[in-house]
Amino acid sequence: MVWSLQSLSELSDTEFERWGKLLEERAGIYMGDQQRVFLQTQVTMRMRELDFERYSDYLEYILDGVSGMLEWTRLIDRLVVKETSFFRHKESIDFIARHLADRLMNSNSDDAFELWSVGCSTGEEPYSLAMVINDAYQWVNKDPLYGITATDISRAALSLAKNGVYNDRKLERLNETYCKRYFTQLDDGKYQIISSLRDRICFHQGNILNIAEMPVVKVDVIYCQNLLIYFKKWLRESIMNAFVERLKPGGVLVIGLGEVVDWSHPKMKRLSAEEVQAYVHI
Repeated sequence: MVWSLQSLSELSDTEFERWGKLLEERAGIYMGDQQRVFLQTQVTMRMRELDFERYSDYLEYILDGVSGMLEWTRLIDRLVVKETSFFRHKESIDFIARHLADRLMNSNSDDAFELWSVGCSTGEEPYSLAMVINDAYQWVNKDPLYGITATDISRAALSLAKNGVYNDRKLERLNETYCKRYFTQLDDGKYQIISSLRDRICFHQGNILNIAEMPVVKVDVIYCQNLLIYFKKWLRESIMNAFVERLKPGGVLVIGLGEVVDWSHPKMKRLSAEEVQAYVHI
């Protein structure tokens, strides 16, 4: 169509408000003025693909029935599936490795080590954590006894994560030792996480906005990086409080540096680590 080769009009204040309200109500995502261009870009790209000319028509389509819900899922994928990489924010991942190594050396407990990766996207984060956790067990000469639960709102991202297949660009910055130890090269030139590591991770679809409805399963570590920035301050704090109820005594919560400020909880103590924002359950 000729119109698809032309620029769509900008979102009006009223339309931006409607889209923002829908995103916040359904996904807890807050779109401030600084995200306006991003929202408009992603919405118009999808509108062109479906031959919609008006924002209002596309919005009504999303709100209508089963087909609308499917389209909503596709749009959410574009808005929240973050670009990620192996060992993103290495300081936080190294912190988890040290925490586990200290536990293994100073405790006689044979309890399994359980970690929750929140907002796992296409899997690079939980796989990176699995690598250092596996290394920690090998370092102290103990059989690996751990499991990782990884959740994300995007089913498309989770599908990629479960397969654990990545192109060579994804491995460019990865330590060569990790490449050799934890990947196998496929016939098409791509690389797949070895099955023994994939089997340690359970990927599940879940909206953190509905954390109150999630089972209260106690874990040793909750790892939540670059996710809370999508939410308003009060919702960030509400989610953080819900995290506390899902930590074992002595468990650790790690979030993105600076994502939440001035938060406190009577059961939590912030650890003095300059490059990592971490709290321990006391």
